[in-house]
Amino acid sequence: MRVDVPHAWPAGEAEALALQDRLRPLADHRGPGPAAPRTVAGLDVAYAGDGSGTGDLVAAAVVVIDTATLAVVECATATATTTFPYLPGLFAFRELPVLVEALRALRTTPELLLCDGHGLAHPRRFGLACHLGVLTGLPTAGVAKTPFTGRHDPAALADARGSWAGLTDNGETVGRALRTQSGVNPVYVSTGHLIDLPTATAHVLSLAPAYRLPETTRLADRLSREALAAAV
Repeated sequence: MRVDVPHAWPAGEAEALALQDRLRPLADHRGPGPAAPRTVAGLDVAYAGDGSGTGDLVAAAVVVIDTATLAVVECATATATTTFPYLPGLFAFRELPVLVEALRALRTTPELLLCDGHGLAHPRRFGLACHLGVLTGLPTAGVAKTPFTGRHDPAALADARGSWAGLTDNGETVGRALRTQSGVNPVYVSTGHLIDLPTATAHVLSLAPAYRLPETTRLADRLSREALAAAV
């Protein structure tokens, strides 16, 4: 898969903030996005150390699945030592270079990317999913295990599978808390590029028939940890 990066990777906070500001207008959150994608890729990154993102050795995994069968079509990994500092809100710059290398190893070009992270639900409205979508030109959304920017009213989120409540930040809807399984904690969906929020929500739910996390995220998480263990 071809991924062109039309900018240098920033070396520090000021450069990264300026790049986010420059690229933010390129992210299209209107969609509608693919209505029935046949292939969807999950992307995740594992960190050495305590696993919380502070380690410098990182392993990226991309798993492409067939949405009709949930079977794995193709997968790829890459490992690297990140040089960008640990800065909240700028994690994308620790993860993107190695994620791009993993994507470049694919023969398949997925119709939709679901990354373990946020898109619009970001303090500067340009999280990992936005940047990844702008770089690849593919519909992209973020599916996160925990919220970052934006909060939802717990009373508005029913316990039943498929229930959701809007994530709002300063009066702006930036994503959704989505209950993928009845009675379990929600996941947090936000748009990245070329897809709208209802479409992204529907795809995440359909890819999570049995577990809290969509199959794309579950498989990419496992593969990234395996790749990290092999690299240590």
